Amino acid sequence: MDLGLHQKVYVVTGATRGLGLASARELIADGARVVLSGRSKESVAAAVAELGGPEQAHGVVADNADPATADQLISAARERFGRFDGVLISVGGPGAGPVSLAGDEAWRGAFESVFLGALRIARAAAAALGEGGVIGFVLSGSVREPIAGLGISNGLRPGLAMAAKSLADELGPRGIRVVGLLPARIDTDRVRELDALGGDPEGARARAGAGIPLGRYGTPEEFGRVAAFLLSPAASYLTGVMIPVDGGALRGL
Repeated sequence: MDLGLHQKVYVVTGATRGLGLASARELIADGARVVLSGRSKESVAAAVAELGGPEQAHGVVADNADPATADQLISAARERFGRFDGVLISVGGPGAGPVSLAGDEAWRGAFESVFLGALRIARAAAAALGEGGVIGFVLSGSVREPIAGLGISNGLRPGLAMAAKSLADELGPRGIRVVGLLPARIDTDRVRELDALGGDPEGARARAGAGIPLGRYGTPEEFGRVAAFLLSPAASYLTGVMIPVDGGALRGL
């Protein structure tokens, strides 16, 4: 299948590792070019090199929580590659821990990066995109059911998903799509860190894997291929949807 990605230009935030990097890799593999962001010069440079160098990828050192980031990334896409076709907003997850122990500062910090930062980028993208544009959010299975030990994520992700759904209604008449991805146990550094919190990472992985119908964790590449499809013109009649990428772990329809 031709996804229609040739020469398209996408911004992918938080793309120096994990799900963002995997998504950028799959977009480029199908002919797109990517502007990626990360919070350190070294990690951004390494990601650009891994993705094929400056002809394929352009890196920007930026933090989603910074109000200047949204315009900076969109301007970089237009200046470096001459166009802007969409954005995949991926951020690191909030710190682990129960709701009862999460203090105000932890909530405020997570809200700035996970919630407000993501919406700020989405608003800027909506203003810059034309018909055929797309805004994607990397969310979490916690949108639909809470994940033990991730109290802040459980609180913020569902609200962001509903804001994305509302944005899909608002932008649909302009031909701009809004989609969300709900990863669960994908084999990334972040998930390995969560597995290690209880002191028995192998046991945690085995228990979590046993609860997944496919019996294993997903790979970043499997997630990235779904992201590339959803952002592509091949998914032109999909908007307002939240797609689980979880091996069947979510039990609700």
